[in-house]
Amino acid sequence: MKTKTIADLELNKKIVVMRVDLNVPVKNGVITGEKRIKAVLPTIRAVLDKGAGIILLSHLGRPEEGVYEEKFSLRPVAVCLAELLGHEVKFHGYDPDLNVKAQPGEIILLENVRFLKGEKKNSPELAKKYASLGDVFIMDAFGTAHRAQATTEGVIQAASEAAAGPLMIAEMDAATRILDAPQRPLYAIVGGSKVSTKLTVLENLIEKVDGLIVGGGIANTFLLAEGVNVGNSLTEPELVPEAKKLLDLAKKKGVVMPMPKDAVTAKSLEEPKPAKTVAISEVGADDCIFDIGPETVEYYSELLANAKTIVWNGPVGAFETEPFDAGTKALAERIAGSDAYSVICGGDTVTAVENMGFADKMSYLSTGGGAFLEVLEGKTLPAVAALAAKA
Repeated sequence: MKTKTIADLELNKKIVVMRVDLNVPVKNGVITGEKRIKAVLPTIRAVLDKGAGIILLSHLGRPEEGVYEEKFSLRPVAVCLAELLGHEVKFHGYDPDLNVKAQPGEIILLENVRFLKGEKKNSPELAKKYASLGDVFIMDAFGTAHRAQATTEGVIQAASEAAAGPLMIAEMDAATRILDAPQRPLYAIVGGSKVSTKLTVLENLIEKVDGLIVGGGIANTFLLAEGVNVGNSLTEPELVPEAKKLLDLAKKKGVVMPMPKDAVTAKSLEEPKPAKTVAISEVGADDCIFDIGPETVEYYSELLANAKTIVWNGPVGAFETEPFDAGTKALAERIAGSDAYSVICGGDTVTAVENMGFADKMSYLSTGGGAFLEVLEGKTLPAVAALAAKA
């Protein structure tokens, strides 16, 4: 990734404007998950250690632009951040004029940037206002790097000096290690409910991987393309022609693209019991596929055992509902126990891996689901492009 880093910056007695991702779950004013706050602590400490003051920018949720709503306020985040840092964090409330000034050694968290008109449309005027608040801008919110907005892309262009934070660099390094210089064999696992949301990802990956495993509703559409009866399972029949093209492309490229051998089925997620495991050729007309079966787990595990690099986006079953979590858990366990460089991306996949106790055994967990997905699609993220241009 071509960009300046914190190590390249002279920050003593300067003010740093920093875009971070503090979009944490908040319920009735109480933060219920501190992961994203904890992730940015090393970046903040590194800048403070260089003698700078910091003005932090973040969003929270999806408020209506130009309208203040207390439930989307970052005030509770400021309190939590101060406790975790062991350092005072001043909170600057809703202020469309951005009338704020920091001193070296101070940390100020501004109110939710999505309250201000022009954020989502990447207003040049708003971006200049943000840039003028400090001497240097640091982008360390990879989860928003795929959006060209005032605090993610516009401010980089407007800033006199800009750099990427360590979270941004780590994410892009992980992506580069997968797409540009992977140890082979390289396998990708792509799950999820719909082919339509991952079509370009699948197309791009087939050009780069040695093996591609599809799961969830995506696999159902591919099974349909192969003439397999999937009963009442979630599918996208209109994308069967596209699925056939992808299967043909994989064959032409020599990419291993296995299909499930068995499945765990039920009548509906609302009535998960009795669930039954059947051969994929024996799915009943009224059955819905909600997970891969044990034979498929072993089949996929044998393929992945030879992999040197694995990227996983999307669970292979309805992991939130027992017993349909078994396939995702089994694959997570196999990957965690392998020597392969493993990257887990996408909110559901990261959540599944964390809840199942395998997070610390994976090589890298991405903090940016949508952004990492766009990297896998082969896109250049707006913030990355702006940082490269500024460098």
